[in-house]
Amino acid sequence: MSEFAAMPPREAQALLETATGMAAAMALQPDAQGEAAHRVLRGKNLALLCNASVANDQAAALFQRSACALGAHVAQLRPSLNDASTPTQVAHTAKVLGRLYDGIECLGLSTELVGRIGAAAGVPVFEGLSSDSHPTAHLAQHIDTLLADGDTRCAVVQAVLVSTLAG
Repeated sequence: MSEFAAMPPREAQALLETATGMAAAMALQPDAQGEAAHRVLRGKNLALLCNASVANDQAAALFQRSACALGAHVAQLRPSLNDASTPTQVAHTAKVLGRLYDGIECLGLSTELVGRIGAAAGVPVFEGLSSDSHPTAHLAQHIDTLLADGDTRCAVVQAVLVSTLAG
């Protein structure tokens, strides 16, 4: 969402440092014991709301790979909601999702609909966190590692997930 576009430099730097640490951990390919230490989202359940046109695209795959590598479970759901959904329908659906999941990633949904879901869900709701148009894609360009571009994006998505959901 737009919170990263207006992120204060100090917070952006902290996110980049976390992402750099994630990238370094991926580059080292930790052994089984070290890998367990990086499963900071173990026990967390995340929903990936995406319409049929983006269900199998790179952003959905990136989100799933990033979250699962941290130990989270991701359920990919096709929402029955759209911009014409009534406020009651959106609020009810969002509340149910908020009870079932610790966080929600929305891909291919309108900004207005994501905002309505976020207002009622009671859990963190991301709008295209793993998409190329999200501000975190720009942050990934500032990580100087030997990782492939997709792995750098994965590290940034993981940094956001950890900073938002861990604990």
